[in-house]
Amino acid sequence: MIKIAPSILSADFSRLGEQILKTKEAGAEYLHIDVMDGVFVPNISFGAPVYKCIRKLTDQFFDVHLMIVDPIRYIDAFVKAGADGITIHHEACANRIETLEYIRSKGVRPAISIKPKTDPYVLERYLPYVDMILIMSVEPGFGGQSFIPSAIDSTRVAAELVRESGRDIDIEVDGGLSAANAGLVTSVGANVIVAGSAVFGAPDMARAISDIRQNGEKDYLKLLK
Repeated sequence: MIKIAPSILSADFSRLGEQILKTKEAGAEYLHIDVMDGVFVPNISFGAPVYKCIRKLTDQFFDVHLMIVDPIRYIDAFVKAGADGITIHHEACANRIETLEYIRSKGVRPAISIKPKTDPYVLERYLPYVDMILIMSVEPGFGGQSFIPSAIDSTRVAAELVRESGRDIDIEVDGGLSAANAGLVTSVGANVIVAGSAVFGAPDMARAISDIRQNGEKDYLKLLK
């Protein structure tokens, strides 16, 4: 069913440990961890040492999203820090398949991501090498952006490619999602929802996560019928 991945980029870093524990108590299966290098995207976030510190707080799935150039250089560091899954970008990596294979060799789930303007059919070549596809529904680099509707078509194409492949591959969508619009992407095949501001900016985090899940699952179940 639908998994919720709160993006800690939107958390209050003065209360990071407390807020992470709240996401777990609220039932969020994943934590989405954005790593930015200021080169591939116009922002810098945090690296492996930061999430190594929070790894001991929770057994949630650490969904590490590398928005960095030439990510193979840092895979070992992220694995050692506690990553459960590592996503690289099609647009930021020349040796993509080699990097995905290296991630898997470390016992971590490999994933590939595309930006909103990237043709989703490029994903087909990666299907034998990934356990998840991440569709960006905002331009990567900053939290709090509005959902880009073209991500619905990209998600639909990704889901069709996965079905044709016969493989069990998760489809994650990240950017501008909330309870109000999660169904737009789950209705076409997404089963992992990244939410930042909609979770960490909500007056009631548990209610926000519950609402995203319920609304997303309602439309996902229609798709499965």
